[in-house]
Amino acid sequence: MKVNLKINSVHFHADKKLVEFIHEKVNKLASYYDKIIDGEVILKVENTHDTENKVAEIKLLIPGSDLFAKKQCKSFEEATDTAVEALRRQLKKHKEKLRKV
Repeated sequence: MKVNLKINSVHFHADKKLVEFIHEKVNKLASYYDKIIDGEVILKVENTHDTENKVAEIKLLIPGSDLFAKKQCKSFEEATDTAVEALRRQLKKHKEKLRKV
């Protein structure tokens, strides 16, 4: 299943490779939970002197609630990776809650 994903890059243009990477990572989440309605990714560069200034915010719409992860790393790929991992854990928790009901 493919997640309907909207990617916004703030004040820069995300190249095709980065967009494909994000789609690939977020689509893997569908294997954990197949009821993902929609997704939104916001990429931005924080104005800090720190090298870890790339921010990826990912919001997933699922029935009953929204899941959100925001990570800041040295690269957008790394930030996306860690945000997707956080969302994977949230999806697993959500599924466990549904099973208990």
